[in-house]
Amino acid sequence: MIHSILKDKSTKLFLGITAFFVANALIAECIGGKIFSLEGVLGIAPANFTILGESGLSFNLTCGVLLWPLEFVITDIVNEYYGPKAVRRISITAVSLIAYAFLMFYIAMRIAPAAFWVGSKVGNGVPSMQTAFEAIFGQGMWIILGSLVAFLVSQFIDVIVFHKIKKITGEKMPWLRATGSTVVSQLVDSFVVLVIAFKLGNNWTWSFVIAVCIVNYMYKFTMAIILTPVITIVEKRIEIYLGHDTAKKMKLAAMGIENEV
Repeated sequence: MIHSILKDKSTKLFLGITAFFVANALIAECIGGKIFSLEGVLGIAPANFTILGESGLSFNLTCGVLLWPLEFVITDIVNEYYGPKAVRRISITAVSLIAYAFLMFYIAMRIAPAAFWVGSKVGNGVPSMQTAFEAIFGQGMWIILGSLVAFLVSQFIDVIVFHKIKKITGEKMPWLRATGSTVVSQLVDSFVVLVIAFKLGNNWTWSFVIAVCIVNYMYKFTMAIILTPVITIVEKRIEIYLGHDTAKKMKLAAMGIENEV
């Protein structure tokens, strides 16, 4: 019985998507402690925006944003073929495992280090490996909480917007429901994480929170547009893998329509 289930293509596809979704989210959280300059990557001068009276704003972004847009692409694909319940399941699974990972990071930081290890990289310019380890894995609790709450809320918003657009457009314009749901959910994600992590956690002013949110969203909105063709390409590959009839049945079932072919 188990063997036959695991041979089913739709089941294997869902397991593969879930594994990548969770791994991608966890990696994004782990590398999120590094801030990079987008202008520096592109070799251009800092933007130096002034928004709501807050000056000197540039595209200084967490490395996590390199991977988070993929999460919303995966969400839209799961939504298309497996429906909102599947999206909720993989989202809760991802958040649970991320929380577990951070608990393990915390325990690892608190464990007494071996004396030889602490100074093992002094020659490489790292005076204390314990301090370095804590600096990398010891993100603030407000940032962790903000990130996890924002992720869950934005995923659920993505599901709602995606299906509202799909009910209006049917099978037409798949790019519209994918991109439309992403640009809305990314706005929610940007705002929620900043409010929890930096308004509540670090007492930023509302004007600064909103200004930084706008800058971050400009990047996320652009990436949502750029990644739209990726969704189309992936869906075509999935249809080839599953077969046209199976893919169509799955799409109808995802919309709550069981009896059409």
